Amino acid sequence: MTQAVRFLAFDLGAESGRAVIGHLEGDRLRLEELHRFPNGPVRVLDALYWDVLRLWTDIRHGLGLAAQTYGNDLASIGLDTWGVDFGLLAADDTLLGNPYHYRDSRTDGMMEAAFEIVPRAEIYEQTGIQFMQLNSLYQLLAMVRADSHAGCGALAAAKTFLNMPDLLNFWLSGQKASEFTIATTTQCYNPGTGDWAREMLERLGIPAHMFGEIIQPGTVLGPLRASVAAETGSRRLPVIASAGHDTAAAVVAVPATGKDYIYLSSGTWSLMGVEIKDPIINDRSLAYNFTNEGGVENTFRFLKNIMGLWLVQECRREWAHAGESYSYDELASMAAGAPAFGPLVSLGDNRFLAPGDMPARIQSFCRETGQRVPDTKGEIVRCALESLALEYRCVAEALDEMVGRRLPTLHIFGGGSQNKLLNQFAADATGRTVVAGPVEATAIGNLLVQALALGHIANVAEGRALVRRSFPVETYEPRDATAWDEAYARYLELKGQ
Repeated sequence: MTQAVRFLAFDLGAESGRAVIGHLEGDRLRLEELHRFPNGPVRVLDALYWDVLRLWTDIRHGLGLAAQTYGNDLASIGLDTWGVDFGLLAADDTLLGNPYHYRDSRTDGMMEAAFEIVPRAEIYEQTGIQFMQLNSLYQLLAMVRADSHAGCGALAAAKTFLNMPDLLNFWLSGQKASEFTIATTTQCYNPGTGDWAREMLERLGIPAHMFGEIIQPGTVLGPLRASVAAETGSRRLPVIASAGHDTAAAVVAVPATGKDYIYLSSGTWSLMGVEIKDPIINDRSLAYNFTNEGGVENTFRFLKNIMGLWLVQECRREWAHAGESYSYDELASMAAGAPAFGPLVSLGDNRFLAPGDMPARIQSFCRETGQRVPDTKGEIVRCALESLALEYRCVAEALDEMVGRRLPTLHIFGGGSQNKLLNQFAADATGRTVVAGPVEATAIGNLLVQALALGHIANVAEGRALVRRSFPVETYEPRDATAWDEAYARYLELKGQ
């Protein structure tokens, strides 16, 4: 057998991060998790931040473990994170404050404020990005407003804007660049020009000079900084700008053949869409509030961001605070035992966006909409899961319309693909075959982009074939169509459709 090639991937999600070694052994890829660490918002006074220095400490720790275990056998390092959040650097490259968390309330009202300056339709025409108040564009506008009140602030001092993976890559390699897949999540990028939407940014008072070179996924940034190599005991291995956005990385690992499928990255967020060569920016995609985010090999991810398992995660956190700790499997078991087709919630309701007492928020929504209020933990979780599956149906039917054909298969991957109850609900609600797995799709995609950059695989199609050979999947077929049709009609009414 050909000697194994080993790559190191850092995959940072909104709930946890991990350092993963990918062993490319002949025609198989094997994963080895070296280090897992928690992630999440940190509240200071009234604001939510990311603890970026602790994340950097965990990255260095993972790199040290990798160097200690595999030494010079490591081929490269790549990193991905969640989207939209960023750091600002001063002229001397120091970080100007802790990066804010996208759920921070400072963006309340910022979309409406933006539309007073640049009309909503024009912002969409220039960016093709779904309107969500957490987008970088509205975070930056909130900073513009704060600076104008204070007379000075971080924006005035900022020289460089870097999304989270780009910031961490700069600390690893010393190279400042904006990787394409993560740059497109900001709603500050214009796919028509292939550059930042600089004129729009300036109209909003956002200094466009902060936004630098955009590079393609798979670009070799350079060797690991000498200081980081010395601290961790690593050699100065190549730092690769992998697909910096975690969903873009995960889509690379979809174990699909052909093009007649929908992908769904299932986790804190559910990101559901199709892979296309050119963005779709028209009146219908605007009406559906679809997004066009960058992919690997000059593709775009035409998708919808959906409030995913966040509701269940927050319920679990709230119950743990009250002294009742449950695993996700235990919560799924409780939900499976609860009555079917009970109360539903509209996932687009803004009350569900911020951290807090999610069980009470779900109950309040049901009460306000005249539904039976779920009392037990199983009923609350089932309400969240059935609502999520019905939202999947909404998005799937819109995708069928936008691409002009029915897409019969739904590939679900990521941590949420372990939720067998939700997988079955998704098959039932959408009437499509669900293929679940791989769980670690984001880390796998990160590793595949590194392998592609260094010439160990020829293209994404070859990488997906590698995934099919290397990782198991589970298939779910639809059932109970009539009952789900009736629930869907109720769900559309709650959404006002």
